[in-house]
Amino acid sequence: MTGRLLAVCVSGSDLLPLPGRRPDRSGIDKKPVAGRVAVGELGLDGDVQVNRKYHGGEGQAVYAYAQEDADHWAARLGRDLPPGRFGENLRTAGLDLTGAVIGERWRVGTALFEVTAPRIPCANFARFWDVPDLVKRFTAHGATGAYLRVLGTGEVGAGDEVTVVERPGHDVTTGLAFRALTTQRYRIAQLEPALAAMPVKDQPKLAERIARATARSGAGVPG
Repeated sequence: MTGRLLAVCVSGSDLLPLPGRRPDRSGIDKKPVAGRVAVGELGLDGDVQVNRKYHGGEGQAVYAYAQEDADHWAARLGRDLPPGRFGENLRTAGLDLTGAVIGERWRVGTALFEVTAPRIPCANFARFWDVPDLVKRFTAHGATGAYLRVLGTGEVGAGDEVTVVERPGHDVTTGLAFRALTTQRYRIAQLEPALAAMPVKDQPKLAERIARATARSGAGVPG
């Protein structure tokens, strides 16, 4: 399965101010950059991740969003949503990111990535777009994009192929994980195959979110 990379985006020093909040800025405002971009273990060269508790770290080093899903929002909101407007590092085309399987691996340029988790939208996303009910609408739609771990450093650039080189045998997709962690917590047990397929330490953000969702729902923790 192969898609294409439309743009590579980083925040650089162009941070979104968040008066009265801690932290008081966000790296969600990302812009496309030209040429090849180095990919390190914690993300793209030039990218800034202010609050790594929720955005960043090894398990969420890079965020990808699909052009097909961006087109949905552009039509609904009647506005242009160029690469970077979702806070994404990679704008893709030709891949169903909602159907991406947790643990699948992508070769992009000379870098190797692993899909780790769906994105859970936060209030900063709504502030960035100035759409007060955006989190609710984004959650209802469910096309969250995919967080990626960097398994192999290298370089990426617009126009690169995005090739799925390995896919686990379970059917736990980012879409299923997102629903189980948000609006359909009764499905949390369905995430067990994703955790069983790899050490929990390799999915720290997803494991933490499962624990929080389980506590809120009162469901049993997947073994």
